[in-house]
Amino acid sequence: MATLPAGRDKYRSFLDDEADSVQWRHGGPPTYDVVNQLFEQGRTKEWEEGSLEETVQNAIKTWEMELSHKVRLQDFKSINHENFNLIVNGREGLKGEEALKMGSYNALLKNSLPKEFQYYKADEESFESSHEAFRSAFPRGFAWEVIHVYSGPPLIAFKFRHWGIFEGPFKGHAPTGEKVEFYGIATVKVDEGLKVEEVEVYYDPAQLFGGLLKGAPISISSSPTQDASACPFHSPS
Repeated sequence: MATLPAGRDKYRSFLDDEADSVQWRHGGPPTYDVVNQLFEQGRTKEWEEGSLEETVQNAIKTWEMELSHKVRLQDFKSINHENFNLIVNGREGLKGEEALKMGSYNALLKNSLPKEFQYYKADEESFESSHEAFRSAFPRGFAWEVIHVYSGPPLIAFKFRHWGIFEGPFKGHAPTGEKVEFYGIATVKVDEGLKVEEVEVYYDPAQLFGGLLKGAPISISSSPTQDASACPFHSPS
């Protein structure tokens, strides 16, 4: 994970590269001004420019951007297309095309619990509906930071934090206005060209849903209509 060429976003690469040939999910590159502000206001670490920690943090943000906003795997520049594998909480891994079809939320939240015990039923959600649900809950986005890096390439291990402000409805629950966050551990294996071959993530989804399900029940009809052109990490330009 070498330092990647910067585009218009200081935390993510490849937003401006080959703009005419890349197929973007919403017609063009996303903007991250709002979630970047949330990140800068709420981060607990400010890593030195060029440090391993900053490089890992920005590389993961870049990968997430590609997964959420690019339509074709061939347009991804952060991963090894042939060997990529995403493993979450010990489940069977997802290849690149599988993860792209499901979307980041469904890939991270899918579990094998009986349906009656699932906080979130990933099997019943599409890419679009999953992003709409979290975009609704976190209008300012869902910020992410590296807390600690334990080892460098080729097998990078790190601790991370994910957080947002619960300011919109989520699955029939009213917003609380409180910060919702969770922590996790991950490893990232890179190839000789520093492209990601495998991501393995471990975290407790109850940390996330404990905050989201605190909101009082509301009727679906009382939820405001959301703009479906964005995603939780995409602030309107």
